[in-house]
Amino acid sequence: MKIAIVGSGLSGLACADQLVAAGHQVRLFDKARGPGGRMSTRRLDTAVGQVSFDHGAQYFTARDQAFQTLVKQWQDSGTAARWPGAGPEAWVGVPAMNAPIKALSARHDVTWSLRIDSLVKKDNRWQLESDDQTIEDVFDIVILAIPAEQAADLLASWDKDFLAVAANTASAPCWTLMLAFADSLQTEKITVRDDVVIGWAARNSSKPGRTGPDSWVIQASPDWSQEHLEDSQGEVVSLLSSRFADLLGVALPDPLVASAHRWRYARSGKTDQNALYNKDFSIGVCGDWLIGPRVECAWLSGTALAKMIFA
Repeated sequence: MKIAIVGSGLSGLACADQLVAAGHQVRLFDKARGPGGRMSTRRLDTAVGQVSFDHGAQYFTARDQAFQTLVKQWQDSGTAARWPGAGPEAWVGVPAMNAPIKALSARHDVTWSLRIDSLVKKDNRWQLESDDQTIEDVFDIVILAIPAEQAADLLASWDKDFLAVAANTASAPCWTLMLAFADSLQTEKITVRDDVVIGWAARNSSKPGRTGPDSWVIQASPDWSQEHLEDSQGEVVSLLSSRFADLLGVALPDPLVASAHRWRYARSGKTDQNALYNKDFSIGVCGDWLIGPRVECAWLSGTALAKMIFA
């Protein structure tokens, strides 16, 4: 069968791995410019060299046995390593969080920088449309591996039950501050957690395989992010920098980099299902938002959907 997957984060790629291994032809579409999704890494040039920020997911864990096997393969290939700074179960991509996603996506036919706006059923096959342009390929099955809010938009005309699940599973936003300094901050802390304003902060440069100047990723709490969702980037940089300095108890020097990124769909929701598949319409849905807000849940959901399609 020819199968289209909208979204090429870990969930979509996990599903694609299973489907291709079973002999199906899979094509993925993603609105991003390159691999990563919420495991993205941003690289910026500074006066003292390039600096990188894992500005999405900070680390991941591996509790499911099958996912542990995959992570061991990543470790053996040098694309993942343990990060003791975040705890004994924490893993990160190497040399950046998106390294495993880059390796997975390289095995597949992925079209980047293309946002799918609608789905069309014609002669019992699917066509995908973007900006009033119809993708030439037609597909037997379409899979949505995107955040719940985006999935709801594409499901509206096709499956009311799936639409209800997606519409009722909201994601929490997150403002993320990225700071880099020519000289290391005078603190022994590697992470800061569970403040009312800053839910998480970490010395990104302490992760294995990282090079460049002292860099920090500071993520606001869901409540603070929602309250300040429409603030300007400059306002967020100022407010979070001040709070971060207070929590560390240090005066921040002038940064090499001070940038903020707004994730509208950062921390996923949770349902009582692993994945969704309607065999009559030949449409499926997967994503971490169905299971819970962990990287591993994205992989589990994509793998579960592939098994539903096999069945």
